[in-house]
Amino acid sequence: MSDTRSARPRPLILAALLLVAACSAAPEGAAVHDPYEARNRAHHATNQALVARAPDAEAREPGTLSRRIGNVGSNLGAPRRVVNDLLQARPRNAVENAYRFVVNSTVGLGGLFDPAARMGAPGRDTDFGETLYVWGAPEGAYLEVPLLGPATERRMAGRVVDVFLDPLGPMLSSRERNIARGLRIGGGILSREAAPDFPIPEDADSYTRARLLYLYSRRAHLGDASHPPLAP
Repeated sequence: MSDTRSARPRPLILAALLLVAACSAAPEGAAVHDPYEARNRAHHATNQALVARAPDAEAREPGTLSRRIGNVGSNLGAPRRVVNDLLQARPRNAVENAYRFVVNSTVGLGGLFDPAARMGAPGRDTDFGETLYVWGAPEGAYLEVPLLGPATERRMAGRVVDVFLDPLGPMLSSRERNIARGLRIGGGILSREAAPDFPIPEDADSYTRARLLYLYSRRAHLGDASHPPLAP
């Protein structure tokens, strides 16, 4: 059984690469590639409505239940980050993220708290979408995904693998894996960091703002300078 689970990422990685190969090509010189804008806008409206109905939509402050869920979800994603660090040939990042997982899972009470950051190990978030970028895969079109929010085709292909790319998975029961995945997804939604400061036109609507901020912050995180500058 464990052999089957450990071999599972291989076809998933192949599937992700095939999905990336099918990404729509951006027009030459285009800073934003959004051929699915009509559908994306519909999904954006749905996501905005869900956020507005959240119990703590008015303000999320450190110490709230949402932040603790975000901390636990982030901690559960640490083994996946370590694997991606290794796939990206970044051993120092892998060691730091592994250290964070051990410290926060023990001293941090399963990830409710983040003592590792106070001990000089803030870590660096990563995912299989970044691994695909390091391997040379193109960004593809911009997407807005129900519940998960903004993404790109490359990022979504990476998420297919990230769901299963967890070395702890084979040690958990099916129920425990589903709970862990739910916490990771929920944690990712609840603990999103504010996007970097980027000048947005005053007349830009909510969808345009979300698209610009996501592409700006994602490319900055990856260090991807291959696109024309985003025009505010």
